Amino acid sequence: MSISNHQIDQDQLVAQIKARQADAFSYLYDNYSAAIYGSISRIINDEDIAKEVQQDAFMKFWDKIDQYDAAKGRFFTWMVNISRNLAIDKLRSKEMKKVGKTDNIESYVSGIERDNLDHLNIDGIGLKETLTSLRDEERFILEMVYFKGYTQSEISEEFDIPLGTVKTRLRMGLKNMRNVLQVE
Repeated sequence: MSISNHQIDQDQLVAQIKARQADAFSYLYDNYSAAIYGSISRIINDEDIAKEVQQDAFMKFWDKIDQYDAAKGRFFTWMVNISRNLAIDKLRSKEMKKVGKTDNIESYVSGIERDNLDHLNIDGIGLKETLTSLRDEERFILEMVYFKGYTQSEISEEFDIPLGTVKTRLRMGLKNMRNVLQVE
């Protein structure tokens, strides 16, 4: 009889996964995939990437089942912790940072509009116009920091700008933006 037709407790499930029973993996996926995806999607907002991390998580559950210790906690908690760590690792990965850094302000604004988040419409609050009122070097630093996710040190290293200059331009850009916004 297939285990997917009835409920089994976590101890039985773990034992069956350790025995490498394919039905156990199917049961695991069928009964836990939505919850695992939910925990991942709270960290990663991109659906395709979240699904990729979900697949990685289930493979890790299968491969690392011998590391599960029932004395340390519930099986579901162990799975959520693995999923959460994989999602955080993915978010911190060079791949994800590179994706964020290659998007320009136009695609960032378009992405927000596509998601129907009208209350965050950047054009509606005049941010785009405010940015164009800044000096080019100030606007560049602000866009790198706030729209592309660079740190000040990363900007300094990648664009060969002294760190002190990056900090000064950021500070002056923010000050000038405040002045422009207060006048209007």
